[in-house]
Amino acid sequence: MAAGDIPMPPAGQPEQGAAKAGFASLEQAAAWYATLRGDGVTERERQAWRNWLAQSPEHAQAWAHIEAVSRRFDPLRNGGHEAAVAGIKAARRGTAGRRHALGGIAGLAGLALAGWLGWRQTPLPEIVMAWGADFHTGTGERREITLTDGTQVWLNTDSALSVDYQAGARLLKLAAGEILIQTAGDRTGRPFYVQTRFGRMQALGTRFSVNHGDGRTRLDVFEGAVEIRNATGAVQRVEAGQRADFTAEQISTIAPAERAREAWRRGVVLADDIPLRQLIEDLARYRRGHIGVAPEVAELTVMGVYPADDTDRALAMLENTLPVRIRRTLPWWVTVEAR
Repeated sequence: MAAGDIPMPPAGQPEQGAAKAGFASLEQAAAWYATLRGDGVTERERQAWRNWLAQSPEHAQAWAHIEAVSRRFDPLRNGGHEAAVAGIKAARRGTAGRRHALGGIAGLAGLALAGWLGWRQTPLPEIVMAWGADFHTGTGERREITLTDGTQVWLNTDSALSVDYQAGARLLKLAAGEILIQTAGDRTGRPFYVQTRFGRMQALGTRFSVNHGDGRTRLDVFEGAVEIRNATGAVQRVEAGQRADFTAEQISTIAPAERAREAWRRGVVLADDIPLRQLIEDLARYRRGHIGVAPEVAELTVMGVYPADDTDRALAMLENTLPVRIRRTLPWWVTVEAR
């Protein structure tokens, strides 16, 4: 979802509906949606869906959310939907009592609903700031800009950034997403700041990345140092090779910086001895749709370099090297599960 294309709540749809529905129910709803969109759907299947829908309000919320999201993916249905329907039906025929196959899907803890859930929890002023930002990137897009003083800034996927250079200071305002910065010297000596709604960071001749989202701002420093001052006035200096997260109320303890927060500039997602769930979260940022991961494989350790611009290839690489398989319930709903 592009930072400048933040969707409004679907008409008649509660704004927090998806947040209330659990991931398991969303996985079930996606499977039912794939089945019911098929040409050969039977009345028995329709009745089974009605029974599922009536079992709990959470099922109804999940179904409404899947319907609303699917409307944004109409172009994906041609050429991909029939295969998804066939896959679901084959899975149901696979074992006796496979009508409970949806129970298996229910056991998959979806991760990285990203655009579908994240925007609903974004404060309105931040949404407005993203709409009016000077620079944007869409899903899967990266962008490099050079500012008037020679500072280089790279925008990662789904990011929104404004530039406010004045006589007394150089200020970047990150409304959403992630940026990597290589600061340049300023002949007038103006300080260099990056601001999010949680506070302000001052660069001290440096190369660093800032990731703003999920209720916090993350800073990774690769050269020089950066000083954080959050909204409550707490201050923390972060040196090269270190990182820290902060909110308006607190700053985390110092931890090692991660190379992955710099590697994306080259179009790769770096997995350096991390859990599979973390890699999936990163890949999901570059893909239109949902990628989930089953809990039984979520903690598998992953190492490697994966293409950010081709998430299907990245998923195939995982399938070839790990004991996992890729389930495509819908063209835009993918789950990584145990093989």
